Amino acid sequence: MATEREGESGTGTLGKAVAVLETVALADRPMRFTEVLAVSGQPRGTLHRQLSHLVQEGLLELGPDHAYAPGLRLLKLASASWARNEFRAVAAPFLEALHGETGETVHLGVLRGHEIIYLDKVESRQAVRMNSQIGNASPAYCTGVGKAALSTLEAPALEAILRGLEFRRFTPRTITDRAALTAELAQIRASGIAFDREEHEPGIRCVAAPLVDPGRALVAGVSVTGPAYRVGEAQLDDWAPRVRRAARAIMDALSARLGPQR
Repeated sequence: MATEREGESGTGTLGKAVAVLETVALADRPMRFTEVLAVSGQPRGTLHRQLSHLVQEGLLELGPDHAYAPGLRLLKLASASWARNEFRAVAAPFLEALHGETGETVHLGVLRGHEIIYLDKVESRQAVRMNSQIGNASPAYCTGVGKAALSTLEAPALEAILRGLEFRRFTPRTITDRAALTAELAQIRASGIAFDREEHEPGIRCVAAPLVDPGRALVAGVSVTGPAYRVGEAQLDDWAPRVRRAARAIMDALSARLGPQR
């Protein structure tokens, strides 16, 4: 009987920790300890231990403002699920069509915090290929797909990301300050198109367009990417309307699959 009780206790503890993880992961914004405490129904000491364990395991992150948000490990686990979900299935034929029009690498990525996680990729027919892989994460502020997705966020959500963003210079062209990024996001909102002009990887350029599902539960982007030696500014401009049309087609197909929103 003692063994059974121990097993039940362990299961209960795990279940409560999962509930805490779900509460934070599904919140509209990072949550402070007192906010989690108010909805968890658990003793303060127990909740503190659970949150500490979740942070140690990388499932949650504790930001400089002492608020909890989904951790990178959780995002990577989620990306494996997203890679097989309905969104990817809906988008697949349009990614293939865009690849057929351009001959270069096409990416589908979803925004998770300050990163883009690649859900799908159609590889270039050319000899030089990208290092990106499905499930990998890249910084949103210096990638075409990432900036396209960031441009769709409403002010509070964008502010939450910018507040905790640490800029890193990957190339001489990388955006490294908030003012420059904010100005570029305004341009992307106006045009519906984002560019990566060798900002994340030297010698790699791309053009991207944002994707937002009908319920705004998913913010993503689609892009065409190629090496700079064969993808100049004129080529990016030529691809821009094609990428924008592909994004619109994916959103229309997703809306039809999900049905009317209430």
